[in-house]
Amino acid sequence: MIAIIDYRAGNLASIAWAIEHVGFECRITHDVEEILGADRVIFPGVGSAGQAMRDLRRLGLDQAIYDLYESGKPFLGICLGTQIILEESEENQTTCLGLLPGTVKHFPTPLLSDEGKNLKVPHMGWNQVKLQRLHPVFKGLAPESEFYFVHSYYPAPADRQAIIGTTDHGITFTSVLGEKNLIAVQFHPEKSGPPGLSILKNFCLWNGEDEGQAL
Repeated sequence: MIAIIDYRAGNLASIAWAIEHVGFECRITHDVEEILGADRVIFPGVGSAGQAMRDLRRLGLDQAIYDLYESGKPFLGICLGTQIILEESEENQTTCLGLLPGTVKHFPTPLLSDEGKNLKVPHMGWNQVKLQRLHPVFKGLAPESEFYFVHSYYPAPADRQAIIGTTDHGITFTSVLGEKNLIAVQFHPEKSGPPGLSILKNFCLWNGEDEGQAL
């Protein structure tokens, strides 16, 4: 069973629908024992870093996530769930979980394209991911695949080895990061059509081992 962590954020039903659509059983839950007993766990997220961390601590889910990461079970972070795994966020000046070293930064302003045009923040819409190394969760995806982004902040891991993919929006930022049994994506795979569903299916089949091979 795949547990989808419920820490009072939105967007949970669409993730559950996507997981069921690719043929796997899942459950939306904030029960610590149920989360730790799942085969795989998805950590979704919308909203602000400060409120998310308060809710995680109030529900006792912060320690559960540490324990889950240490257990070696496959673990997927999505959007805010990607940012929260780092040490701190500029959003609300929030101390985060610190599963991986690094910070979460706001897009600079002004944000300009290569042609000098102003780009909007939040970064909203379809964009590509340039893989920096191989990972089983991206197996079989075409290089030109696009994914749906909605965010004003982006993850900046301290260890370059944690960077799996990058995306360009005025700057080049990390859009996929991970280590060992953890992978996290800044975009929303559940809103990204067939390529996003492929990522979710690959995650549901992943054994938690990171190949770590450069392209």
